[in-house]
Amino acid sequence: MSADKDGISGTSHDNLAMDVSSLRQDMAKMQEILSRFTSEAGGQAARTVRNVGQTVAAQVGSTASGLASTGSDMAASATQQIKTFSNELEDIARKNPLGALAGALVIGIVIGLIARGR
Repeated sequence: MSADKDGISGTSHDNLAMDVSSLRQDMAKMQEILSRFTSEAGGQAARTVRNVGQTVAAQVGSTASGLASTGSDMAASATQQIKTFSNELEDIARKNPLGALAGALVIGIVIGLIARGR
C-alpha cells in the first residue's frame, strides 16, 4: 500500500510539475501579448497626437491666413475711405477757399497749443 501511495504521490507531483510548467508558459505568453499590446497602444497614441498636432497646425494656419486676408481688406477699405475724405476736402476747398483757409488756421492753432503744452 505504501508503494501505491508513493505511485499516487509521484503522479501528483508529476502533474503538479506539468501544471506549474504550463502556468509558466501561459504567463510568458500573457507577458508577450501584454508587451505587444502596450507597444501598439503607444504607437497608436503617438499617431493620434501627431494627427491632432497636424490638425491644430492646419487650423492655426487657416486662421492666420483669414486674419491676414481680413487685415488686408481693412487696409484697402481704410485707404479707400481716406481717398474719399481727401477728395471731399478738396471739393470743399474749391467751393469755399476762405472757409478752407480759416479751417487750416484753426487746425494749426490747435496743433500749436497741443505741442506747446508738452
